[in-house]
Amino acid sequence: MSQFVAIRRDLHKIPELGFQEFKTQQYLLDYIATLPQERLEIKTWRTGIFVKVNGLQPTKMIAYRTDIDGLPITEETELPYRSEHEGKMHACGHDFHMSIALGVLTHFVHHPIRDDLLFIFQPAEEGPGGALPMLESEAMKQWLPNMIIALHIAPEYPVGTIATKPGLLFANTSELFIDLKGKGGHAAFPHLANDMVVAACTLVTQLQSIVARNVDPLDSAVITIGKISGGTVQNVIAERARLEGTIRTLSVESMQKVKERIEAIVKGIEIAYQCEATIDYGSMYHQVDNDEVLTTEFIEFAEQLPNIKVVRCKEAMTGEDFGYMLAKIPGFMFWLGVDSPYGLHHAKLTPDERAIDKAISLLTAYLSWKGNN
Repeated sequence: MSQFVAIRRDLHKIPELGFQEFKTQQYLLDYIATLPQERLEIKTWRTGIFVKVNGLQPTKMIAYRTDIDGLPITEETELPYRSEHEGKMHACGHDFHMSIALGVLTHFVHHPIRDDLLFIFQPAEEGPGGALPMLESEAMKQWLPNMIIALHIAPEYPVGTIATKPGLLFANTSELFIDLKGKGGHAAFPHLANDMVVAACTLVTQLQSIVARNVDPLDSAVITIGKISGGTVQNVIAERARLEGTIRTLSVESMQKVKERIEAIVKGIEIAYQCEATIDYGSMYHQVDNDEVLTTEFIEFAEQLPNIKVVRCKEAMTGEDFGYMLAKIPGFMFWLGVDSPYGLHHAKLTPDERAIDKAISLLTAYLSWKGNN
């Protein structure tokens, strides 16, 4: 077992939610402290970390970003290194992302290149969103890179495969929370109450008409309601109900249109069911828009490597707050195949650890080439 697979297993045991990654941050700092420090500069920001590797004769700075938080999911694997934090899991592969970043960092500490490298360990990707405030931090302003890259594990691709494309890769996303307040009452006297369970069910059905009838068929959008809660007991008409979901679109314009239609439909529900409604869009993530030139260059570079298969994939409805960084800094993100039968955010996600060393080799080769040319 390689050193960085072992690190991944250590990190897998201690998943923490956004801006609560205290053990994770300390683990990362402890490892970084074992490396030769002559060319390193380190800054912390909340639970995140910046590590700058000073180049030999720098003409630019290249950044590599990894996310570090876990998800509020109870792990259902039988792995000997499964999560030790009840109700939390690295179910999106951020343990993989961190171990890969440490592997690449370690290589360049021992084998410096001409240009400066910046490693960004970003908290709160899963929520409430760490990329944008980290981008606006003083440390990032002082060390603003000329380009930035990142990866994300992809359970559907085999180990040794990467996938990406120039232009739009991931969608615009927004959380969606709708609270309804009516009038509760006895189940035997429905005419004296305003039933928010019925209102919520009607609202879910009407929301599905937005994509079908308000979004250009040649565009794409998704509205998913993943959770409904309401009521207290079976024979009491519910006074309150809450819908929780997500919106995903392939354009900023479609996101705005979808939200306008949600607000109009919710107003109609208020009138029809004589209730009060509030909408909260929660965390919103900017689309991941890969730089055309840099991504094409990376694809052509990777295609020349003997143990890497490159797939020119289509855009996905996945959300990633790395999009905020790409909106300000040229760069790209790519999928890393990890061949798991279970998908992202699944309680039984089991990525193939052989992908870790392959990713480290790919990235060290690419950054060595890019940082010396």
